[in-house]
Amino acid sequence: MRIILYAFVIMDNHIHTVWQMRACLTREPVQRDFLKFTSQRIKDRMALSEPAFLEEFFVNAKDRKYQLWERNPLSINLYSEKVMMEKIKYIHENPVRKQLCELPHHYKYSSALFYHTGVDNWGCLTHIRD
Repeated sequence: MRIILYAFVIMDNHIHTVWQMRACLTREPVQRDFLKFTSQRIKDRMALSEPAFLEEFFVNAKDRKYQLWERNPLSINLYSEKVMMEKIKYIHENPVRKQLCELPHHYKYSSALFYHTGVDNWGCLTHIRD
């Protein structure tokens, strides 16, 4: 694995992740590969199940036909455990703020349940204090 994934939340129109790169890696190639892999998987699924919706992402650019992610996603350096925990709390509360659930750990597409129970139903999470 190239990263350690601490937290995530998948919303209807964006995703938040808190991760740390393994030694000797830089952010740009790791982020690029993540975006490329996930956009390809999303595009393939949409082509099968929602082809009309996929056309809303049509760009016909020089290097791609569809654009699913923003060109310059926001990356923030989390320089301390305290700041990381603040950001994890913030992203886990995102579905509550959008009124998708009452408590963060009730939202299915999030790592909040992992932080609430310690159970990793996703099989890829590391607690910040491990």
